[in-house]
Amino acid sequence: MLVSLVSIASLMLSTLLMMIGYGLMNFVVPIRSVAEGWSTFTISCIATGYTFGFTISCIITPKFVQRVGHVRVFGALISLLCIGVLLCALMVDWRAWIAFRFISGFGIAGSYLIIESWLNERVTNDNRATIFSVYMITCLVGSIGGQYLVPLGDPKTTYLFILCGVIFSLAMLPTALSTAQSPTPIAQAKFDLPKLYRLSPIAFVGSLLSGALSGTWSSLGGVYTQNIGMNTAQGATLLSCVLAGGAVSQMPIGRISDMIDRRIVMIVCGVVGVVACVSMTLLSVESQVALYIGGFFVGTMLYPIYSINVAHANDRAAPDEYVTISSGIMILYGLGTVSGPLVGGALMQFAGPPGLLWFLALVFAFYAGYAGWRMAMRKANEGRIEKTGFQSLPIPVRGTDATPRSAISPSE
Repeated sequence: MLVSLVSIASLMLSTLLMMIGYGLMNFVVPIRSVAEGWSTFTISCIATGYTFGFTISCIITPKFVQRVGHVRVFGALISLLCIGVLLCALMVDWRAWIAFRFISGFGIAGSYLIIESWLNERVTNDNRATIFSVYMITCLVGSIGGQYLVPLGDPKTTYLFILCGVIFSLAMLPTALSTAQSPTPIAQAKFDLPKLYRLSPIAFVGSLLSGALSGTWSSLGGVYTQNIGMNTAQGATLLSCVLAGGAVSQMPIGRISDMIDRRIVMIVCGVVGVVACVSMTLLSVESQVALYIGGFFVGTMLYPIYSINVAHANDRAAPDEYVTISSGIMILYGLGTVSGPLVGGALMQFAGPPGLLWFLALVFAFYAGYAGWRMAMRKANEGRIEKTGFQSLPIPVRGTDATPRSAISPSE
Protein backbone atom coordinates (compact mmCIF):
# COMPACT_ATOMS: atom_id res chain seq x y z
CA MET A 1 0.00 0.00 0.00
CA LEU A 2 2.81 2.41 0.93
CA VAL A 3 4.52 1.74 -2.39
CA SER A 4 1.28 2.55 -4.24
CA LEU A 5 0.84 5.81 -2.34
CA VAL A 6 4.43 6.85 -3.03
CA SER A 7 3.98 6.16 -6.75
CA ILE A 8 1.08 8.63 -6.94
CA ALA A 9 2.45 11.24 -4.49
CA SER A 10 3.39 13.75 -7.19
CA LEU A 11 0.06 13.25 -8.94
CA MET A 12 -1.85 13.85 -5.69
CA LEU A 13 0.16 17.00 -5.01
CA SER A 14 -0.73 18.30 -8.47
CA THR A 15 -4.36 17.39 -7.82
CA LEU A 16 -4.37 19.21 -4.48
CA LEU A 17 -2.96 22.40 -6.01
CA MET A 18 -5.32 22.20 -8.97
CA MET A 19 -8.31 21.81 -6.67
CA ILE A 20 -7.23 24.77 -4.54
CA GLY A 21 -7.18 26.85 -7.70
CA TYR A 22 -10.49 25.33 -8.79
CA GLY A 23 -12.18 26.10 -5.48
CA LEU A 24 -10.95 29.69 -5.60
CA MET A 25 -11.95 30.13 -9.26
CA ASN A 26 -15.46 28.73 -8.83
CA PHE A 27 -16.18 31.12 -5.96
CA VAL A 28 -14.48 34.31 -7.13
CA VAL A 29 -16.01 34.21 -10.64
CA PRO A 30 -19.68 34.31 -9.50
CA ILE A 31 -18.85 36.84 -6.77
CA ARG A 32 -17.24 39.15 -9.33
CA SER A 33 -20.23 38.59 -11.64
CA VAL A 34 -22.62 39.77 -8.91
CA ALA A 35 -20.38 42.74 -8.16
CA GLU A 36 -20.55 43.75 -11.85
CA GLY A 37 -24.35 43.92 -11.56
CA TRP A 38 -25.00 41.17 -14.10
CA SER A 39 -28.39 39.46 -13.86
CA THR A 40 -28.72 35.95 -12.49
CA PHE A 41 -29.72 34.68 -15.93
CA THR A 42 -26.62 36.28 -17.46
CA ILE A 43 -24.46 34.59 -14.81
CA SER A 44 -26.14 31.27 -15.60
CA CYS A 45 -25.28 31.76 -19.29
CA ILE A 46 -21.64 32.24 -18.28
CA ALA A 47 -21.87 29.03 -16.23
CA THR A 48 -23.28 27.21 -19.25
CA GLY A 49 -20.15 28.12 -21.18
CA TYR A 50 -18.14 26.30 -18.51
CA THR A 51 -20.32 23.18 -18.53
CA PHE A 52 -20.39 23.07 -22.34
CA GLY A 53 -16.60 23.16 -22.37
CA PHE A 54 -16.58 20.35 -19.83
CA THR A 55 -18.81 18.18 -22.00
CA ILE A 56 -16.76 18.75 -25.16
CA SER A 57 -13.56 17.95 -23.29
CA CYS A 58 -14.94 14.56 -22.21
CA ILE A 59 -15.15 13.62 -25.89
CA ILE A 60 -12.00 15.26 -27.28
CA THR A 61 -9.36 14.88 -24.55
CA PRO A 62 -8.94 11.07 -24.90
CA LYS A 63 -7.92 11.58 -28.53
CA PHE A 64 -5.14 13.98 -27.51
CA VAL A 65 -3.93 11.55 -24.83
CA GLN A 66 -3.76 8.80 -27.43
CA ARG A 67 -1.42 10.94 -29.51
CA VAL A 68 1.00 12.47 -27.00
CA GLY A 69 0.37 10.82 -23.61
CA HIS A 70 -0.92 11.82 -20.19
CA VAL A 71 1.81 14.17 -18.94
CA ARG A 72 1.93 16.46 -21.97
CA VAL A 73 -1.84 16.75 -22.23
CA PHE A 74 -2.14 17.36 -18.49
CA GLY A 75 0.33 20.24 -18.75
CA ALA A 76 -1.57 21.70 -21.70
CA LEU A 77 -4.90 21.48 -19.89
CA ILE A 78 -3.54 23.14 -16.75
CA SER A 79 -2.26 25.91 -19.03
CA LEU A 80 -5.79 26.32 -20.35
CA LEU A 81 -7.04 26.68 -16.78
CA CYS A 82 -4.51 29.48 -16.22
CA ILE A 83 -5.49 31.16 -19.47
CA GLY A 84 -9.21 30.93 -18.75
CA VAL A 85 -9.07 32.54 -15.31
CA LEU A 86 -6.50 35.21 -16.26
CA LEU A 87 -8.52 36.28 -19.30
CA CYS A 88 -11.46 36.87 -16.95
CA ALA A 89 -9.28 39.39 -15.13
CA LEU A 90 -8.12 41.08 -18.34
CA MET A 91 -11.53 41.49 -20.01
CA VAL A 92 -14.55 41.93 -17.74
CA ASP A 93 -17.39 41.43 -20.19
CA TRP A 94 -20.04 38.75 -19.74
CA ARG A 95 -20.04 37.80 -23.43
CA ALA A 96 -16.29 37.22 -23.35
CA TRP A 97 -16.59 35.37 -20.05
CA ILE A 98 -18.77 32.72 -21.69
CA ALA A 99 -15.81 31.84 -23.93
CA PHE A 100 -13.30 32.12 -21.08
CA ARG A 101 -15.37 29.79 -18.89
CA PHE A 102 -15.62 27.37 -21.81
CA ILE A 103 -11.81 27.23 -21.76
CA SER A 104 -11.81 26.58 -18.00
CA GLY A 105 -14.46 23.86 -18.29
CA PHE A 106 -12.50 22.14 -21.05
CA GLY A 107 -9.34 22.27 -18.95
CA ILE A 108 -10.76 20.96 -15.69
CA ALA A 109 -12.74 18.11 -17.25
CA GLY A 110 -9.78 16.88 -19.25
CA SER A 111 -7.47 17.18 -16.25
CA TYR A 112 -9.71 15.01 -14.13
CA LEU A 113 -10.11 12.45 -16.85
CA ILE A 114 -6.32 12.13 -17.05
CA ILE A 115 -5.83 12.03 -13.26
CA GLU A 116 -8.43 9.33 -12.69
CA SER A 117 -7.30 7.28 -15.67
CA TRP A 118 -3.74 7.56 -14.33
CA LEU A 119 -4.86 6.38 -10.90
CA ASN A 120 -6.83 3.51 -12.37
CA GLU A 121 -3.64 2.13 -13.92
CA ARG A 122 -1.73 2.40 -10.63
CA VAL A 123 -4.26 0.62 -8.38
CA THR A 124 -5.16 -3.01 -7.91
CA ASN A 125 -8.41 -4.58 -6.77
CA ASP A 126 -6.91 -4.87 -3.27
CA ASN A 127 -6.10 -1.18 -2.84
CA ARG A 128 -8.55 0.49 -5.25
CA ALA A 129 -10.96 1.72 -2.57
CA THR A 130 -8.16 3.10 -0.39
CA ILE A 131 -6.38 4.90 -3.22
CA PHE A 132 -9.56 6.47 -4.54
CA SER A 133 -10.53 7.49 -1.00
CA VAL A 134 -7.19 9.33 -0.73
CA TYR A 135 -7.96 10.93 -4.07
CA MET A 136 -11.45 12.06 -3.00
CA ILE A 137 -10.14 13.49 0.27
CA THR A 138 -7.49 15.38 -1.69
CA CYS A 139 -10.16 16.84 -3.98
CA LEU A 140 -12.38 17.83 -1.05
CA VAL A 141 -9.58 19.44 0.97
CA GLY A 142 -8.36 21.35 -2.07
CA SER A 143 -11.83 22.63 -3.00
CA ILE A 144 -12.62 23.80 0.51
CA GLY A 145 -9.18 25.37 0.94
CA GLY A 146 -9.53 27.31 -2.31
CA GLN A 147 -12.87 28.77 -1.25
CA TYR A 148 -11.36 30.10 1.96
CA LEU A 149 -8.73 32.03 -0.02
CA VAL A 150 -11.42 34.41 -1.30
CA PRO A 151 -11.41 36.66 1.82
CA LEU A 152 -7.69 37.32 1.26
CA GLY A 153 -8.41 39.74 -1.59
CA ASP A 154 -11.07 41.89 -3.18
CA PRO A 155 -12.95 40.06 -5.97
CA LYS A 156 -13.46 43.46 -7.68
CA THR A 157 -9.72 43.61 -8.40
CA THR A 158 -7.46 41.30 -10.40
CA TYR A 159 -5.59 40.02 -7.31
CA LEU A 160 -7.58 36.82 -6.74
CA PHE A 161 -7.68 35.97 -10.43
CA ILE A 162 -3.89 36.28 -10.65
CA LEU A 163 -3.49 34.22 -7.46
CA CYS A 164 -5.67 31.53 -9.01
CA GLY A 165 -3.51 31.50 -12.14
CA VAL A 166 -0.36 31.16 -10.03
CA ILE A 167 -1.82 28.19 -8.14
CA PHE A 168 -2.82 26.48 -11.38
CA SER A 169 0.70 27.02 -12.72
CA LEU A 170 2.18 25.44 -9.60
CA ALA A 171 -0.07 22.40 -10.16
CA MET A 172 1.92 21.52 -13.30
CA LEU A 173 5.25 21.23 -11.53
CA PRO A 174 4.93 18.00 -9.46
CA THR A 175 3.91 15.80 -12.40
CA ALA A 176 6.16 17.56 -14.92
CA LEU A 177 9.23 17.03 -12.71
CA SER A 178 8.29 13.59 -11.39
CA THR A 179 10.48 10.59 -12.18
CA ALA A 180 7.54 8.19 -11.83
CA GLN A 181 6.66 6.15 -14.90
CA SER A 182 3.92 7.69 -17.05
CA PRO A 183 0.85 5.56 -17.75
CA THR A 184 0.09 4.08 -21.14
CA PRO A 185 -2.33 6.06 -23.33
CA ILE A 186 -6.01 5.47 -22.60
CA ALA A 187 -8.30 3.80 -25.07
CA GLN A 188 -10.71 5.86 -27.11
CA ALA A 189 -14.02 6.43 -25.35
CA LYS A 190 -17.07 4.97 -27.02
CA PHE A 191 -20.63 5.60 -25.97
CA ASP A 192 -23.94 4.11 -27.01
CA LEU A 193 -26.87 6.06 -25.57
CA PRO A 194 -29.63 3.81 -26.98
CA LYS A 195 -27.98 0.79 -25.38
CA LEU A 196 -27.72 2.63 -22.06
CA TYR A 197 -31.43 3.45 -22.17
CA ARG A 198 -32.35 -0.15 -22.97
CA LEU A 199 -30.23 -1.47 -20.11
CA SER A 200 -31.22 1.11 -17.49
CA PRO A 201 -33.74 3.88 -18.23
CA ILE A 202 -33.37 5.21 -14.68
CA ALA A 203 -29.59 5.54 -15.09
CA PHE A 204 -30.18 7.34 -18.42
CA VAL A 205 -32.66 9.86 -17.00
CA GLY A 206 -30.94 9.94 -13.61
CA SER A 207 -27.62 10.97 -15.19
CA LEU A 208 -29.25 13.98 -16.84
CA LEU A 209 -30.92 14.96 -13.56
CA SER A 210 -27.76 14.39 -11.53
CA GLY A 211 -25.88 16.69 -13.90
CA ALA A 212 -28.61 19.32 -13.63
CA LEU A 213 -28.45 19.19 -9.82
CA SER A 214 -24.70 19.41 -9.32
CA GLY A 215 -24.10 21.70 -12.29
CA THR A 216 -26.70 24.20 -11.12
CA TRP A 217 -25.49 24.28 -7.54
CA SER A 218 -21.81 24.43 -8.49
CA SER A 219 -22.43 27.27 -10.94
CA LEU A 220 -24.94 29.32 -8.95
CA GLY A 221 -24.30 28.39 -5.32
CA GLY A 222 -21.86 31.28 -4.93
CA VAL A 223 -24.43 33.65 -6.46
CA TYR A 224 -27.03 32.38 -4.00
CA THR A 225 -24.79 33.10 -1.00
CA GLN A 226 -24.18 36.66 -2.22
CA ASN A 227 -27.81 37.37 -2.99
CA ILE A 228 -29.04 36.32 0.46
CA GLY A 229 -26.52 38.66 2.09
CA MET A 230 -23.69 36.35 3.16
CA ASN A 231 -20.15 37.67 3.20
CA THR A 232 -17.41 35.73 1.43
CA ALA A 233 -16.35 33.75 4.53
CA GLN A 234 -19.94 32.75 5.32
CA GLY A 235 -20.59 31.83 1.70
CA ALA A 236 -17.43 29.71 1.58
CA THR A 237 -18.59 27.89 4.71
CA LEU A 238 -22.01 27.11 3.22
CA LEU A 239 -20.48 25.76 0.00
CA SER A 240 -18.01 23.73 2.06
CA CYS A 241 -20.86 22.23 4.10
CA VAL A 242 -22.51 21.01 0.90
CA LEU A 243 -19.24 19.40 -0.21
CA ALA A 244 -18.71 17.87 3.22
CA GLY A 245 -22.20 16.36 3.16
CA GLY A 246 -21.45 14.66 -0.13
CA ALA A 247 -18.14 13.30 1.14
CA VAL A 248 -19.68 11.90 4.34
CA SER A 249 -22.67 10.23 2.68
CA GLN A 250 -21.06 8.65 -0.40
CA MET A 251 -20.01 5.34 1.10
CA PRO A 252 -22.92 4.72 3.54
CA ILE A 253 -25.55 5.39 0.88
CA GLY A 254 -23.62 3.32 -1.64
CA ARG A 255 -23.31 0.35 0.70
CA ILE A 256 -27.04 0.46 1.44
CA SER A 257 -27.73 0.43 -2.30
CA ASP A 258 -25.61 -2.74 -2.53
CA MET A 259 -27.93 -4.51 -0.09
CA ILE A 260 -31.34 -3.50 -1.48
CA ASP A 261 -32.90 -2.42 -4.76
CA ARG A 262 -30.93 0.66 -5.77
CA ARG A 263 -34.10 2.36 -6.98
CA ILE A 264 -35.40 2.45 -3.41
CA VAL A 265 -32.27 4.36 -2.43
CA MET A 266 -32.83 6.71 -5.38
CA ILE A 267 -36.37 7.42 -4.17
CA VAL A 268 -35.17 8.12 -0.64
CA CYS A 269 -32.38 10.41 -1.91
CA GLY A 270 -34.89 12.33 -3.99
CA VAL A 271 -37.38 12.75 -1.16
CA VAL A 272 -34.76 13.79 1.41
CA GLY A 273 -33.30 16.19 -1.18
CA VAL A 274 -36.71 17.82 -1.64
CA VAL A 275 -37.17 18.23 2.11
CA ALA A 276 -33.67 19.68 2.57
CA CYS A 277 -34.06 22.20 -0.28
CA VAL A 278 -37.54 23.32 0.78
CA SER A 279 -36.33 23.69 4.37
CA MET A 280 -33.52 26.00 3.23
CA THR A 281 -36.00 28.27 1.43
CA LEU A 282 -37.62 28.98 4.82
CA LEU A 283 -34.35 30.16 6.37
CA SER A 284 -32.77 33.59 6.28
CA VAL A 285 -29.13 34.66 6.50
CA GLU A 286 -29.63 35.29 10.22
CA SER A 287 -30.07 31.53 10.68
CA GLN A 288 -26.54 30.72 9.61
CA VAL A 289 -26.12 27.47 11.53
CA ALA A 290 -29.44 26.16 10.23
CA LEU A 291 -28.41 27.10 6.68
CA TYR A 292 -25.14 25.24 7.10
CA ILE A 293 -27.01 22.16 8.34
CA GLY A 294 -29.49 22.40 5.48
CA GLY A 295 -26.64 22.72 2.97
CA PHE A 296 -24.96 19.69 4.49
CA PHE A 297 -28.10 17.59 3.97
CA VAL A 298 -28.53 18.85 0.42
CA GLY A 299 -24.98 17.69 -0.29
CA THR A 300 -25.59 14.27 1.26
CA MET A 301 -28.25 13.61 -1.39
CA LEU A 302 -26.91 15.63 -4.32
CA TYR A 303 -23.51 14.00 -4.80
CA PRO A 304 -24.03 10.23 -4.22
CA ILE A 305 -26.77 9.80 -6.83
CA TYR A 306 -24.27 10.00 -9.70
CA SER A 307 -22.43 6.94 -8.40
CA ILE A 308 -25.70 5.10 -7.80
CA ASN A 309 -26.69 5.72 -11.44
CA VAL A 310 -23.37 4.25 -12.60
CA ALA A 311 -23.75 1.21 -10.33
CA HIS A 312 -27.35 0.56 -11.44
CA ALA A 313 -26.40 0.64 -15.13
CA ASN A 314 -23.37 -1.60 -14.57
CA ASP A 315 -25.58 -4.12 -12.77
CA ARG A 316 -27.15 -4.80 -16.16
CA ALA A 317 -24.03 -4.56 -18.31
CA ALA A 318 -21.51 -7.22 -19.28
CA PRO A 319 -17.93 -6.55 -18.14
CA ASP A 320 -16.83 -5.58 -21.64
CA GLU A 321 -19.62 -2.98 -21.75
CA TYR A 322 -18.55 -1.01 -18.66
CA VAL A 323 -16.56 1.61 -20.59
CA THR A 324 -19.32 2.10 -23.16
CA ILE A 325 -22.02 2.44 -20.51
CA SER A 326 -20.04 4.70 -18.20
CA SER A 327 -19.01 6.93 -21.10
CA GLY A 328 -22.66 7.34 -22.06
CA ILE A 329 -23.49 8.29 -18.47
CA MET A 330 -20.69 10.84 -18.50
CA ILE A 331 -22.03 12.49 -21.68
CA LEU A 332 -25.59 12.62 -20.33
CA TYR A 333 -24.30 14.07 -17.09
CA GLY A 334 -22.51 16.76 -19.07
CA LEU A 335 -25.69 17.61 -20.98
CA GLY A 336 -27.45 17.98 -17.63
CA THR A 337 -24.81 20.40 -16.39
CA VAL A 338 -25.35 22.52 -19.52
CA SER A 339 -29.14 22.80 -19.21
CA GLY A 340 -29.45 22.96 -15.42
CA PRO A 341 -27.80 26.36 -14.81
CA LEU A 342 -29.88 27.97 -17.58
CA VAL A 343 -33.19 26.84 -16.09
CA GLY A 344 -32.07 27.37 -12.49
CA GLY A 345 -30.72 30.82 -13.34
CA ALA A 346 -33.97 31.82 -15.03
CA LEU A 347 -35.94 30.68 -11.97
CA MET A 348 -33.61 32.66 -9.69
CA GLN A 349 -34.15 35.70 -11.90
CA PHE A 350 -37.91 35.30 -11.51
CA ALA A 351 -38.23 34.20 -7.87
CA GLY A 352 -35.04 35.54 -6.28
CA PRO A 353 -32.43 33.44 -4.39
CA PRO A 354 -34.98 30.81 -3.22
CA GLY A 355 -35.62 30.05 -6.88
CA LEU A 356 -32.35 28.09 -6.98
CA LEU A 357 -33.49 25.83 -4.15
CA TRP A 358 -36.96 25.42 -5.64
CA PHE A 359 -35.37 24.28 -8.89
CA LEU A 360 -33.18 21.76 -7.07
CA ALA A 361 -36.26 20.52 -5.16
CA LEU A 362 -38.17 20.02 -8.42
CA VAL A 363 -35.31 18.02 -9.93
CA PHE A 364 -35.01 15.89 -6.78
CA ALA A 365 -38.78 15.27 -6.90
CA PHE A 366 -38.66 14.22 -10.55
CA TYR A 367 -35.73 11.91 -9.81
CA ALA A 368 -37.64 10.19 -6.99
CA GLY A 369 -40.84 10.01 -9.02
CA TYR A 370 -39.15 8.50 -12.07
CA ALA A 371 -37.36 5.90 -9.93
CA GLY A 372 -40.73 4.94 -8.39
CA TRP A 373 -42.32 4.65 -11.83
CA ARG A 374 -39.47 2.42 -13.05
CA MET A 375 -39.95 0.17 -10.02
CA ALA A 376 -43.54 -0.35 -11.14
CA MET A 377 -42.44 -1.07 -14.71
CA ARG A 378 -39.56 -3.48 -14.06
CA LYS A 379 -38.85 -6.02 -11.34
CA ALA A 380 -35.75 -5.57 -9.23
CA ASN A 381 -33.70 -8.38 -10.82
CA GLU A 382 -35.01 -8.10 -14.36
CA GLY A 383 -32.15 -7.71 -16.82
CA ARG A 384 -29.51 -7.83 -14.13
CA ILE A 385 -26.35 -9.75 -15.03
CA GLU A 386 -24.42 -9.41 -11.79
CA LYS A 387 -24.85 -6.78 -9.12
CA THR A 388 -21.66 -4.73 -9.11
CA GLY A 389 -20.15 -3.42 -5.91
CA PHE A 390 -20.72 0.29 -5.33
CA GLN A 391 -17.70 2.46 -6.13
CA SER A 392 -17.61 5.96 -4.70
CA LEU A 393 -16.93 8.28 -7.63
CA PRO A 394 -16.19 12.00 -7.64
CA ILE A 395 -18.99 13.54 -9.69
CA PRO A 396 -17.89 15.07 -12.96
CA VAL A 397 -18.81 18.67 -12.07
CA ARG A 398 -15.69 18.67 -9.86
CA GLY A 399 -13.95 16.75 -12.60
CA THR A 400 -14.91 13.82 -14.70
CA ASP A 401 -15.47 10.17 -14.00
CA ALA A 402 -12.59 7.95 -15.01
CA THR A 403 -14.59 6.36 -17.77
CA PRO A 404 -12.35 6.26 -20.86
CA ARG A 405 -9.80 3.87 -19.35
CA SER A 406 -7.26 1.54 -20.76
CA ALA A 407 -8.77 -1.31 -18.78
CA ILE A 408 -11.48 -1.84 -16.24
CA SER A 409 -11.47 -4.89 -14.07
CA PRO A 410 -14.61 -7.06 -14.27
CA SER A 411 -14.67 -7.05 -10.49
CA GLU A 412 -15.56 -3.35 -10.48
